[in-house]
Amino acid sequence: MPVTGFLIRHVQWPLMERWKKNRTRQYIRELRQGQSLPTEALQASQREKLRTLLEHAVHNVPAYAPYAQEWQESHDNPEAFLLRLPILSKSRFRQNAEQYIAQNGDRSTFIPNRTGGSTGEPVSFYLERPAVEQYEAARWLGLSWHGIQIGDPCVMIWGSPLELSQHQQKRYRWKERWLKNRLIIPAYDLDERRLDTYLRLIRRFSPVYLYGYTSALYTLASMMLEKGLTLDVPLKAVVSTAESLHEHQRAVIARAFAAPVINEYGARDGGIIAYQCPSGRMHAFSENCYLEVVDPISGIPLRAGETGLLLVTDLHNTVMPRLRYQLGDLIALSAQTCDCGIGYPLIEHIDGREDDMFVSEHGTFVHGHYFNHIIRNMSSFRTFQIVQHERQRVSLKLVKEPKVYLPAEEAQLLEGIRAALGNVDVQVSYVEQIAPSASGKFRYAIREFPLTTDLLRE
Repeated sequence: MPVTGFLIRHVQWPLMERWKKNRTRQYIRELRQGQSLPTEALQASQREKLRTLLEHAVHNVPAYAPYAQEWQESHDNPEAFLLRLPILSKSRFRQNAEQYIAQNGDRSTFIPNRTGGSTGEPVSFYLERPAVEQYEAARWLGLSWHGIQIGDPCVMIWGSPLELSQHQQKRYRWKERWLKNRLIIPAYDLDERRLDTYLRLIRRFSPVYLYGYTSALYTLASMMLEKGLTLDVPLKAVVSTAESLHEHQRAVIARAFAAPVINEYGARDGGIIAYQCPSGRMHAFSENCYLEVVDPISGIPLRAGETGLLLVTDLHNTVMPRLRYQLGDLIALSAQTCDCGIGYPLIEHIDGREDDMFVSEHGTFVHGHYFNHIIRNMSSFRTFQIVQHERQRVSLKLVKEPKVYLPAEEAQLLEGIRAALGNVDVQVSYVEQIAPSASGKFRYAIREFPLTTDLLRE
């Protein structure tokens, strides 16, 4: 929709800036300037933002008030001071949420938000407009690396705002269509019998790019390849977000849509953290957030290249600061630089969620990717889901490919599971399909009990 995109860029956004004081484009310009800075200058800028946030938190946020005196003695080294603060888990935050609200804030300006709860109990929190606009600025800057600009038409394979009433959902879709130039295809209701309808909708809308959950894009792409169908719309990119993007998924999505696949990394309660550049590396927006990687059990900081739990400190949300917030993901940072010319620091790899990691009967860790690597080379199964309820008890759902199913491959799969986890009880069930969550996300590996030091000492 060229006309709609033009009006969004040249009419709607300037009006928002004048009437609502929206500063997203200003933040985009600032982030673009930041990406050209030398590493030392970027680090200095981030350090000053962290210092400002900590100064605010210890004097205005009850949860951090006990550290005010210590801060006065060490404010010249904000990174070292941050390490003295406890890790903020989601459960701890939920139980004490009011303690993280800044007492000098104007609650009438707070923006309520919450996570979707697809991985457990939802987390409710507050943001402020500048923080939201900083997130949007990071997304648009990342998209601009691939030639995508504000207002370009986009088809989203996305969840539905289930918490809204029917009237509110209609209004939501209207805003998406005419104010954002986006068409939404529900990710939670993909059906191969409606594949022709989906493709007709996308062709008619003629998007510049697709955007959606990794598993939903992969499902749609797999259906297209299986039926020998093509999109026949020149796309600049397919943007994968909200879930881990595996290389076999990337290959299928790229082949089906004849476009490069870009990885966006972020979370509703963490903002837009990183974007993939044209060279294929993930750049973290260090002007917006301070990232740490720690050991999942001890909480000890890890070096670049070592995989651990990600802790995020949002540098712009002053109404409800969450310092060292445990997002729940496993990543490794990188000390390298990228040949693309973008100076933002690199994430070496993103390994998925912390609760994708299983625990063997011997106390060793086994990432959920392990099971995916076994099964994706088998022709007997269309898809699967494995859940570790307790260390010794696992359930496995399998969707068979009836014409090519081989009992020997199932035996091989069970052997692989026990080789990794030990002599565990595996309850196998055969299902016609494995439905995604209400939001449209799909998870194939889930651990239901917490990782604790005491657990590993049993």
